[in-house]
Amino acid sequence: MSKTEEQRIVHCENGDIQYRLIRKQVKNVNLRIKPDGRVLVSANRRVPIRFIDGFIVQKQNYILSAIARYAEKRSMIEDIPKQYVSGESYELLGRRFTLKVEEAKAEDVYIDGDAIVLKVKNKEDVRHKETMMSKWLKKYQTEVFKGLIHEKYELFQGYGVPYPELKVRHMTASWGSCQPKKGVITLNSRLIAAPKTCIEYVIVHEFAHFIHPNHSRQFWDVVAMIMPDWKERKAELRKQL
Repeated sequence: MSKTEEQRIVHCENGDIQYRLIRKQVKNVNLRIKPDGRVLVSANRRVPIRFIDGFIVQKQNYILSAIARYAEKRSMIEDIPKQYVSGESYELLGRRFTLKVEEAKAEDVYIDGDAIVLKVKNKEDVRHKETMMSKWLKKYQTEVFKGLIHEKYELFQGYGVPYPELKVRHMTASWGSCQPKKGVITLNSRLIAAPKTCIEYVIVHEFAHFIHPNHSRQFWDVVAMIMPDWKERKAELRKQL
């Protein structure tokens, strides 16, 4: 049976909470809060709506706290543009790196310990520093993602899965997607901030879609066979980003 969705609002003691209710074949009432502040709840059709609304009321402190935390993160990212000066931080593979800007004749960007070193001829040229960092970050993302795809591909060769083409882009609704017929896996550029184990989960998830282009039980069986601890990795990804 296909899933259905509806938007609902629950009036709680600490504020109104709007959530999207997704009715589908699941055993439990599942709650997810997305980085953009959306609240998603999935539940079986047999679960009464009053029970689900009551569940939201019970979890209101956690939900409102998570929404506020994500809003603060977005504010820090969106409202304070980087000036590309020493001391600014970057999240890469679950680790925090500090930017170190140096004036030098030979321009370069590289990682040195816990620092990202940006060498430029003119430390006051913000636009040029932005261009250099953007190019370096895109290259770094591509190298990391390609390396992990290459590692995980070996686990799927026996299924006749073609070696995929990688695309990297900013995505707001998902961490990855795939086009099995075209042999393409697309990864969210923001994944580079997550630990390697979380990125591996997303890659395995998308590879499994080459075998089962849905979220059927057979799909999750493949994911579990390839990566038995996928649930822990998925949970960690939700905490990270």
